[in-house]
Amino acid sequence: MRALSPPAERDERGSDFARLSRRVAEAGLLERRPGYYAARMAVVGGLFAGVWVAFALIGDSWWQLAVAFFLAVMSGQVALLAHDLAHGQVFRTRRASATAGLLVGNLGIGLGYGWWQDKHTRHHANPNHEDHDPDVSPEVLVWSVRQAEASGGLARFIGRRQAFLFFPLLTLEAVNLHVSSVRGLRRPTLRNRWAEALLLFAHFALYLGGILAMLPLGKAVVFMIVHQALFGVYLGCVFAPNHKGMPVLTAGDRLDFLRRQVLTSRNVTGGLLVDTALGGLNHQIEHHLFPSMPSVNLRRARPLVREHCAALGVDYTECGLLASWGQALRHLHAVGEPLRR
Repeated sequence: MRALSPPAERDERGSDFARLSRRVAEAGLLERRPGYYAARMAVVGGLFAGVWVAFALIGDSWWQLAVAFFLAVMSGQVALLAHDLAHGQVFRTRRASATAGLLVGNLGIGLGYGWWQDKHTRHHANPNHEDHDPDVSPEVLVWSVRQAEASGGLARFIGRRQAFLFFPLLTLEAVNLHVSSVRGLRRPTLRNRWAEALLLFAHFALYLGGILAMLPLGKAVVFMIVHQALFGVYLGCVFAPNHKGMPVLTAGDRLDFLRRQVLTSRNVTGGLLVDTALGGLNHQIEHHLFPSMPSVNLRRARPLVREHCAALGVDYTECGLLASWGQALRHLHAVGEPLRR
């Protein structure tokens, strides 16, 4: 695992991050992009609705499995829109972002917007920190040797072969998100709880009712299994390359904001296709430094961030998509070694 870089000397103009932030702001990269998001929402929303129209037109046929595949892809794209809304990238006000997030997340794909926003905010505050980042909580997988040695139950059982089980487990990720969204409704601190609950259960009713109305029970079950499994794999393939296999922080690590975000994140190269498939989150370093930056601007911020990190001697990690998965799987296999003894 790569060693964490020590803090560099700061000059009189402020912190290392403050100087980078000024350059990014002067380049206009933090400004809203309403035209881009209007077009993106129209395309994604139109294609998402179009898949359901195709589902209704095809009717009782095994060709619906092809529809389930495209529905999984479009569900992932809707989830990426919900992500940008949660970060305040789209609208200027919190109310507008929350309203759109509830419609896109809860009603559109059955993802609890408020629950997920809270969880994701905690991840951004302490990325890859084994005590504070909920995304590396050892509930099923273990992300560090210390977690492996302290694990028990399911995590200990799976941890022995977790690298080989990672992608099969992703087929359950969408269902896990649905269940966690429902469980999140019990939190007394959840904002707009009744709206969250109403729209979430409306999604489940429309989803189950529509599928069961159009397909016999057997085909309906297969359709839902294919859709939810591929949806989970897609989400995992979007988010796993960003941090998995990067340094895991502990209570003893003392890093400033810039280093905490850059050293635990990985960019994924691949051009426009990867940008589209991953919703711009392949520029994860820039996203973690500037979470409210419109995702379309992250690519333009990349040269500025790379240059700044090089001047500071801070490691800036990027690789191809397949290489990122390989690094994540090798990391999972390595930290599970104590459980295989």
